[in-house]
Amino acid sequence: MLVKQGLIPAAGSGTRLGPFTNAIPKELLPVGDKAVIEHVVCAMQLAGIEEVVIVTSPQKHGLSDYFGSGKKFGVNITYVVQDERKGLGDAVLAGEHVIDGTFTVVLGDNFFAPKTFLKELIDFHIEQKGDTTVGVAEVMDVTRHGIITPNKNRILDMVEKPSPENAKSSLGALGAYVFSRDIFDAIKRTNPGHKGELQLTDSIKLQIDEGKNVLYKKIDGIHIDVGTPVDLMRANEWYLAHNGNDDCKKSP
Repeated sequence: MLVKQGLIPAAGSGTRLGPFTNAIPKELLPVGDKAVIEHVVCAMQLAGIEEVVIVTSPQKHGLSDYFGSGKKFGVNITYVVQDERKGLGDAVLAGEHVIDGTFTVVLGDNFFAPKTFLKELIDFHIEQKGDTTVGVAEVMDVTRHGIITPNKNRILDMVEKPSPENAKSSLGALGAYVFSRDIFDAIKRTNPGHKGELQLTDSIKLQIDEGKNVLYKKIDGIHIDVGTPVDLMRANEWYLAHNGNDDCKKSP
């Protein structure tokens, strides 16, 4: 089984990065010599992804200006508009009509290194015949992540941003997933949560409860959710300290 499609949610408002995001989509803020979302596209290209679906909002024309067709970046890019921000689950569901098989999802405002993390996640999903695979790591603050209850390489439970006393582990989802198309049906049957949003964590939990093969894999290396000015600076400091080491090259 080959995984040829990737989806990047990029419709968020980025309020914590204001005032920069009053004019620039947060995914286009730079980490080194690339927009943070370009690092995600690079990881997908290195993993063998040929078609990238970027889920954006009506206000974010800058993303298509930056990437165009995607040819220069070694992929084909389709843009899907999420008219209202109704949560990550809804953003993934917005791409249903253009996804035709197993696919990967990586959040557009997250920085990972090395970029081989995604190929390793996909290979693991295929080898273990997963329905869903979640990339995780040990996290310092469980209140910022979906926290899993692990059993060998399977997930027994998953809770979005639990209190520290209720967290079953310190393994948190990092915003990188591999899904079969079954996830779309799970999202459609997920009850909206806070603010009427569809939490992807709740949809994955529904799959767990229904006996799907929901797996996790630890992601090695560095991961930074570029959601605040401090985190943006951290990502740039790391990138510059490592001499901009990057396997992705643009076409001329």
